[in-house]
Amino acid sequence: MPWRRIGADGTITLTIHAQPGAKKTEVAGVHGDCLKVRLAAPAVEGKANAALIAFFAEAFGVPQRNIALIRGENGRRKTLRIASPAARPDREWEMRETH
Repeated sequence: MPWRRIGADGTITLTIHAQPGAKKTEVAGVHGDCLKVRLAAPAVEGKANAALIAFFAEAFGVPQRNIALIRGENGRRKTLRIASPAARPDREWEMRETH
């Protein structure tokens, strides 16, 4: 399964491998079938999930309410759905690959 799926309505669904507790929040690249994202926030009390949503809202130019965490609330592997993206940074991210 690819890390990015685009629906007929333009909605983007991303499969994420989250790495909380990093020095800064950034996309590290494609890691297998996931987009690896380093998060500066710790994985406690939903802080990492909130940071993930805020990061993708800014990256795709949408309000946070347009981003839904649809799978993986308590794990590193997460699925996000982004409605009505204004920007498409995912095109740049697919060029990065991590190991």
